[in-house]
Amino acid sequence: MLDHSSITPVIPRKIGLVTAISIVVANMIGAGIFTTTGLISANLPGPGWVFFCWIFGGLLAIAGALCYSELATRIPEEGGEYVYLKKLFHPSLGFLTGWTSFFVGFSAPIAASALGFSEYFFEGANLEEAMMDTGNFLLYKKMLAVVIILVFVSIHYMGIKVGSVVQNGLTILKILIILGLAFLGWIIGTGNTDHFFVGNIESSTGFAFGTAMMFVMFSYSGWNASSYIAGELKNPRKTLPISLVMGTVIVIVLYLAINLFIFYALPYPELKGNIAVVEIAATRAFGNWIGNVFGLLVSVALLSSLSAYIIIGPRVYYAMACDRLFFPFASKIHSRFGVPGRSILIQGGIAIFMVSFSSLEQLLIYIEFALGIFPLFAVAGIYLARKRGIGEESAFRVWGYPYIPVFFIACSLFLLVVAYMNRPLESTAAVITILAGIPLYYLVVKLNRRLKK
Repeated sequence: MLDHSSITPVIPRKIGLVTAISIVVANMIGAGIFTTTGLISANLPGPGWVFFCWIFGGLLAIAGALCYSELATRIPEEGGEYVYLKKLFHPSLGFLTGWTSFFVGFSAPIAASALGFSEYFFEGANLEEAMMDTGNFLLYKKMLAVVIILVFVSIHYMGIKVGSVVQNGLTILKILIILGLAFLGWIIGTGNTDHFFVGNIESSTGFAFGTAMMFVMFSYSGWNASSYIAGELKNPRKTLPISLVMGTVIVIVLYLAINLFIFYALPYPELKGNIAVVEIAATRAFGNWIGNVFGLLVSVALLSSLSAYIIIGPRVYYAMACDRLFFPFASKIHSRFGVPGRSILIQGGIAIFMVSFSSLEQLLIYIEFALGIFPLFAVAGIYLARKRGIGEESAFRVWGYPYIPVFFIACSLFLLVVAYMNRPLESTAAVITILAGIPLYYLVVKLNRRLKK
């Protein structure tokens, strides 16, 4: 078995429980909760089904978090799935998860966040009605999404100091918006509890349920965030499982709260297919002026996720390139700004390409299908890790073993199969993206062998 890992300095364990929980929450709350409820509603017959999906998705995320807690405490290193798959299965699987992240884990979410920003900005600024007659409505939205990607690529290209200030401010704003909408909507907003009992006349199929769950799981993606920094956590055996589970529970509560507000403010049939549902619900609950303000605030909050992806992605590629498992350009650090500048630019270019030729709905299916494959392998790796006795002394042992891992693997596999049958185009694109990395891996290995000679 080949191992191209390089020797790296040991990073001090300075991250505590509160920070670890914050990292999980910040990574999970992104474009998904602001953009997917309308898409989910288009696939399901009523509000009860939507809430079931959010609760079921949360339980699945908690199951995954418990499984990753064991993996991360057995292998307490940075890198998450990249490290687990490389060590438990084969370096090629580790390479594939990094390769997939290049397109699906970061570039595609950047594009999705930019498109979500554009949707909310047009709604909040009342530009949709003004430009509806021009015939170029969709083009203008995509152009704005491209511009915002270019702006943030430029910000983060100029160094982490400026980027960190922007990132922290946007994350705080995002959390305040969710809390404000969820609670003020019930206290002073206009709505009707009868909306919870009215659905669509059309019935939905199991395929539609699978597609709805893909949108839900996209919104929950990030439940494994603190496992990527396991090597920097204080007392990871205790801190890591608590941070993963508590962070996920907090997000579940916030997601249910914001959906309660949406369904309280709007009749179910009006949600169908709408992306900017939070702005529409805020307008109905508080009036046009306040609703438009909330729409603009949500559009700005979506930039938090976009900004985070632009920061994190190039660092993953950099680590893989240092292991000689990625393109050499990714290991280049800008001499002045101290960032992986080439990776930032190329990642931004791929995101712009995706914005130009995809819709938000297509991107969400593409992202979640591809990202849903590797956690299956990682969770299955628990059985291998126990069999080989890896990290027995430091390991947190997942509760309910072996049933919790089986629940996660079976449910995730079922959702992937159903989603593929219902949305074959986006799912096939995700599979092709992953498979394209296989010949590339062996090409990288061959080149490395030549360099060593």
